[in-house]
Amino acid sequence: MNRSSRRADKTESKKPKAASADSSPDERGLKIGEAAKVIGVEAYVLRFWETQFPILKPKHARSKHRFYQPRDIETLKLIKRLLHEEGFTIAGANKYIRENGIDPGNIDMESEKLPEPSPTSRTHTINHSHSETRRALAEVRRDLESIQKLLGND
Repeated sequence: MNRSSRRADKTESKKPKAASADSSPDERGLKIGEAAKVIGVEAYVLRFWETQFPILKPKHARSKHRFYQPRDIETLKLIKRLLHEEGFTIAGANKYIRENGIDPGNIDMESEKLPEPSPTSRTHTINHSHSETRRALAEVRRDLESIQKLLGND
């Protein structure tokens, strides 16, 4: 066997492995960067959400890469909507998902409003939001008073 035939044998034996590694995104799912683009957030946000939402369990390859399936993408869209658009805290969003599930039949991602959360979930979110707002306003007021003193406008 000469060198050229050995090279041909090696090339042929590698082709099937390369083809399986290049399986379509539909079969393997989306990598974290691809999923992040679809959702409209950065990849580190998805990693963080994975630590905060037990329902998020993307498949991991042997290489430790995450692969998000269509169901995971729908869950991520719901989480983003709850946190970014509806104003839920992480705890409130977790509770909402526990109580209402993530079944696409129950949640219309295109509708203007999500089904009403339970009163305790929404109340917790609103109260938490008000206390954060009050703290932030108090800090801004202290800063403005300090600036006023520096300017000598007592």
